[in-house]
Amino acid sequence: MSDIDDLMSRLPIGDIAGQLGVDETTARSAVAQALPALVGGLQHQSADESSAQGIATALSAHDNDLAQGTINIDDVDTADGDKIVSHIFGDKTDSVATALSDQVPAAAVDQGLIKKLLPILAPIVMSFLASKILNKGGASSTTASGGAGDLGSILGGALGGGAGGGLGSILGGVLGGGSSGGSGGGGGLGDLLGSILGGRK
Repeated sequence: MSDIDDLMSRLPIGDIAGQLGVDETTARSAVAQALPALVGGLQHQSADESSAQGIATALSAHDNDLAQGTINIDDVDTADGDKIVSHIFGDKTDSVATALSDQVPAAAVDQGLIKKLLPILAPIVMSFLASKILNKGGASSTTASGGAGDLGSILGGALGGGAGGGLGSILGGVLGGGSSGGSGGGGGLGDLLGSILGGRK
């Protein structure tokens, strides 16, 4: 199981569905697209040295227990989530939300639902990655020594780059990096997000 699969398995889908005003099946489908896209967006940003430094700083600020054990959606600061989403996707957020919703057959998973979901998940993702990366001495040391690529690899590992199907194959080529096990095989979501955000390598 990849790190991102582990996180998804611990999310309170029922509570998220309640906040979104949809059924659990719809919420789970939306989360399955939005969660890896957030990590993939960070991986894309990490290809740039200054952005990688910014990610390390942001992770330090989110080194808390939000994503530990039982996750409580009521503890999520969605205003902070909005800022995180803006930093990751910038003015491409609408396009990303559309691309994500287009991958889900459920009619209820539209752009508006994805845009409402991303700020809920973003602080959880940052807390989760902070515990995985900072507590291993990853981001704080590699980025400080010019290792943006190292941070990207760590984030790619969190996505389970080599995993067959599901999150792994979709995100292998999400942001045009081509280095995390997908070599274009993801198609669909990967091609869409890659074209929206642009490849940096």
